[in-house]
Amino acid sequence: MLEGIVRESIDKKSTKTLRRDGYLIANIYGKGLENINAAFKVNDFIKELRSKDKLAFEVKVGSKTLKVVVVDYQKHPVTNELKHVDLKVVLDGVESKYLIPIKISGTPIGLKNKGVLVNYKRKLAVKCVGENLPNSFDLDVSDLDVNDNILVKDVKIPDGVTMLESANIAIVGVTTAN
Repeated sequence: MLEGIVRESIDKKSTKTLRRDGYLIANIYGKGLENINAAFKVNDFIKELRSKDKLAFEVKVGSKTLKVVVVDYQKHPVTNELKHVDLKVVLDGVESKYLIPIKISGTPIGLKNKGVLVNYKRKLAVKCVGENLPNSFDLDVSDLDVNDNILVKDVKIPDGVTMLESANIAIVGVTTAN
């Protein structure tokens, strides 16, 4: 479990000091909860994200243990170092919006016919309660030929999950190479 500290002061000077000491600045929020300004060790945060097997993971901030998902992050434009992360609390029994990643598997037939695999969307917006939160949408592209697409309506959606994207939007497809 990832452990962090609660930030008492959120001014610029204390933020710079925390970053210099190797901390990642984080905002934790959720429906009906008060925002928590926190900080995590950057290396511990990256290790936790790489080792997790589910979309939601647990963090301990102060005396609270929360189940969270990463909503947004900011990187330094030159060094590519993590600067800030927004975490959303996953609450069981409370319906909320989430962005679920798409995992593509297989090699399309269209690649042998001078086609190029194009990934149009990397995440899909859904609405669900915390216990029904899917980890990812797995798509098999091995049947795609040139000018074929997988649309949002072709994705298998688990029970209790509502898709917020339009049904006719292409997620991944094979197009002709120019």
